[in-house]
Amino acid sequence: MTTTEVINPATEEVLRTVELCDEAAVDDAVARAVDAQRRWARSAPAERAAALRSFAAVVDAHVEELAALEVANSGHPIGNARWEAGHVRDVLQYYAAAPERLSGSQIPVAGGWNVTFNEPLGVVGVITPWNFPMTIASWGFAPALAAGNAVLVKPAEWTPLTTLRLGELAAEAGLPAGLFQVLPGRGSVVGERFVTHPGVRKIVFTGSTEVGTRVMAGAARQVKRVTLELGGKSANIIFDDCDLERAAATAPYGVFDNAGQDCCARSRILVQRNVFDRFMELLEPAVQGVAVGDPRVEGTEMGPLVSKKHWDTVSSYVPDDAPVAFRGAAPSGPGFWFPPTVLTPGRGDRTVTEEIFGPVVAVLPFDDEADAIALANDTAYGLSGSIWTDNVSRALRVSRAVEAGNLSVNSHSSVRYSTPFGGFKQSGLGRELGPDAPLSFTETKNVFLAVEDAVSEEL
Repeated sequence: MTTTEVINPATEEVLRTVELCDEAAVDDAVARAVDAQRRWARSAPAERAAALRSFAAVVDAHVEELAALEVANSGHPIGNARWEAGHVRDVLQYYAAAPERLSGSQIPVAGGWNVTFNEPLGVVGVITPWNFPMTIASWGFAPALAAGNAVLVKPAEWTPLTTLRLGELAAEAGLPAGLFQVLPGRGSVVGERFVTHPGVRKIVFTGSTEVGTRVMAGAARQVKRVTLELGGKSANIIFDDCDLERAAATAPYGVFDNAGQDCCARSRILVQRNVFDRFMELLEPAVQGVAVGDPRVEGTEMGPLVSKKHWDTVSSYVPDDAPVAFRGAAPSGPGFWFPPTVLTPGRGDRTVTEEIFGPVVAVLPFDDEADAIALANDTAYGLSGSIWTDNVSRALRVSRAVEAGNLSVNSHSSVRYSTPFGGFKQSGLGRELGPDAPLSFTETKNVFLAVEDAVSEEL
């Protein structure tokens, strides 16, 4: 039996040994999921809604436990981890309303009556990343269950613990056996079998663009549905007419949240040239004020990177001769610590074009609105971004011109469970969250019933 050790990134201590599923275990899980899904889909919508509300209530009762587990496994600060556990509860509660609202439609046609039905796909495979383990898992499993599907979740190898616990809580809440299963394992084994198994009708994958393209290519062999949420290199655009103090004070939290391990991180800060120097003066104390330290301590704002391997990757972007403008602080000693780091590279530098996925941000000047838009769009990605301006017309112009799926003006908001989330270009395919998410786990069935004309009776 294959196992893996789960490491606490703040202490480098082994937390637990986790057994990994093999291909046969996946096949067995799919078979059980197929049976469970058929029964689940036949149940009344109100029953499915009640089951999801029960799941949400059980998660709510275990928020502190889930948060502590995420702190230990992922190094997330305790305040962030509590929010993440509460977010899972809220996502379940939100989609508990969906089963009774997937009503289809009635379409006026000649010669009869036409109706549509939203039929569940069957079994859905959800492959989640290590950066936000339980929250991103919920984005897939909650709407998929609401739409009448069974769900198999493969958590990331580095951070499986909260997802495994959610699987236990689902059973405690009374979800039918086999309906929601968590299968820890290697991507090359479990994830690959999700893609190749004909009984898995859709893949929801969050991770790197490189792996996402392989998932998409594999799914194409069976014309299997996919939702992909991939990489990002988002821009935080600072115009000279904004509240510069507020823009500088909030900029670190737009990129250094979760130690920069966020596909929505505003890892490029674009600043209008005539306020560039002043912005940098304001940014330095804001960066140095980010509280980096023990994630168990209230008030900690940034924890460690997730693993030594990832620490090595992030470090490779900041060699000794890197154009470092300034850094924040980070603990010494055990743990995969990396200080918040601000670079001032040229536009063609790899730190400007590649996703670093760590607490490293590149700051670049631009000349005018057209230059800002061109620079923001000069990337293969298009996931998120921010626009800072007090000019409403400019805010709307630039929002429409920037090629990204999620933008915020004078803020760094990216994700709300009640609004759609996803990217342009190589940042992904499809949308998660929002009121329409359950529909992406259904097929639309169109049914026409011919209606004969009435025959008039002879008088």
